Amino acid sequence: MQNTRRDTLKTIGALTAGALAAACTRVSKGEAVEPSPPSSPRPADPSSRATPPKGPRMPALFLAHGAPPLLEDAQWMRELAAWGNALPRPKAILSISAHWDARPLRIGATRPLPLIYDFYGFPEHFYRLRYPAPGAPEVAARVRELARAADLPFVDDPERGLDHGTYIPLMPMFPTADIPVLQISLPGLDPRTLFDLGRALAPLRDEGVLIIGSGFLTHNMRAFSRETPAWAAEFDQWCAEVLGGHDVDALLAYREKAPGVRIALPTVEHFVPVLVAAGAADAHATRAGISFPVTGFAFGSFTKRSVQYA
Repeated sequence: MQNTRRDTLKTIGALTAGALAAACTRVSKGEAVEPSPPSSPRPADPSSRATPPKGPRMPALFLAHGAPPLLEDAQWMRELAAWGNALPRPKAILSISAHWDARPLRIGATRPLPLIYDFYGFPEHFYRLRYPAPGAPEVAARVRELARAADLPFVDDPERGLDHGTYIPLMPMFPTADIPVLQISLPGLDPRTLFDLGRALAPLRDEGVLIIGSGFLTHNMRAFSRETPAWAAEFDQWCAEVLGGHDVDALLAYREKAPGVRIALPTVEHFVPVLVAAGAADAHATRAGISFPVTGFAFGSFTKRSVQYA
């Protein structure tokens, strides 16, 4: 399976190489800024409590992160850029990516570190991408508080930087890379656990933090095609109905209820970040406040459907 995934990604990388240099220049505006060198982390003060003031509630998002080829898809780039421009400016971003499943909950670096190039077989330019966003130690402190309050075990992982599920979509959405970013892990793949994690993190929305779950609602690495197969369209439509109606029971039971789930999701790590976003929105979710800023398909079977919870 791993060899199949690498061979498929290598093929995509070869096909997209032609426009890469120009795309990277547009996204990064020509900046080749290295992240700040690592500094020695200051020990946490257990008596301190980070309590940012409340303000307008930030939305919670799930977005299809697209992997490196997203940067060469002009329409997708425009859609993400427009979405980012339409959002209120966050004080910080908290990302939960499909590419970090680690138990218990792990809290990533709170200072800029080199990006994690967790993909294979792409042109060299992709391994020179930069996204030198500031760290978010205050958000990490709040995540610890909220996790303790919800009896969620966690550990710090101060050497873990941002993976491509975080920085690839942030490049078109927030291209100046001046908003602090923190990434935390998926603490496993259990639907209820992840939904409850989102609910525990929900207070951050009132503190200016944009919570983003990043993945793909369909993710079959063996199903690249020119046309969208029926099973992918049916699964996408089911997601639109369940997410749009905030049907929590159906969402949590997606493995039993969604049509074509076994072919749409041979593995589920790319789907489950939507559960965190839905949990973060749960207390205030209404049908009128749920939208799909990006839809359509990439690579045939991969739905780009992304969700905003007001």
